[in-house]
Amino acid sequence: MTYSIKLALQSLWHEKWINFLSMLTIAMGLLVVTLVVSSIYNVNLFARKLPEKFFIVAYLKEGLTEKETQHIMSSIKDRGSIARAKYISKADALKELKASLKDADYVLEGLDENPLPASIEIRMKKEAVGPEAVKSFADSLRKIEGIDDVQYGEKFLLSLHSMKTGMETIGLILTVVMISGIVFICYSTVKILFYRRKDEIETLKLLGATRGFIRTPFVIEGGVIGAVGGIISVIIAAAFYFSVFYKLSATVPVIRAVVFPTELFLSLPAVGLFLGITGSLIAMGRIRF
Repeated sequence: MTYSIKLALQSLWHEKWINFLSMLTIAMGLLVVTLVVSSIYNVNLFARKLPEKFFIVAYLKEGLTEKETQHIMSSIKDRGSIARAKYISKADALKELKASLKDADYVLEGLDENPLPASIEIRMKKEAVGPEAVKSFADSLRKIEGIDDVQYGEKFLLSLHSMKTGMETIGLILTVVMISGIVFICYSTVKILFYRRKDEIETLKLLGATRGFIRTPFVIEGGVIGAVGGIISVIIAAAFYFSVFYKLSATVPVIRAVVFPTELFLSLPAVGLFLGITGSLIAMGRIRF
């Protein structure tokens, strides 16, 4: 093993330009995979936080008695998918509107009567928030006597769900393509290194070297190429984060919401090592000597 490691390191240095280009290509591939996975991670993170702020508003008809309002509240609270239901009177709705307008509340001056309807703000349980489930629930609310209309941001919920599904599908395809490409790069590089040392390998065979003895240095080379590619991708990703996101977050606060999973970055060298060894083993398995 000591001899194999020494031979692999010598070969890496001797063919440094080929190996360096392979490392850079692997680094770029792993960087793309990292950005794709980070994007999917952030979309899923946002989707998980959505139920905490998502709510449905059921607007009540005019002239309902307190008993009728209580009956509607009870019929809503009895449903298993409800986390909380809050009644908002006409007066409270007007107060909330004035508070949201702040310095522009003068637009409400001169109103003879409160134009806002009473409503019920409904928050569903996290596991119940989904496009189909929410639509079905909203349709059932509209059938309750005394409810005039129901609003919940249907288009936003559908758009978020579609974006999440689309990103996961595209991300999976890109990840598979990039990983296959990285394995192919390691496979091709090791084959090139093998044929460049064909005379040396023939000499080793004449001296009685086993197949395992001949193959081991190439497998080590592939692993080193993949691992160094992973390290380079970590350095590029860190530089990209600090030069772009970290600086921009001071002027564009919304960027602070973007999360870069540290464990993903730290795993890149190990992923590169695994893919490098995989490509090398495939190459060695296909070469007949």
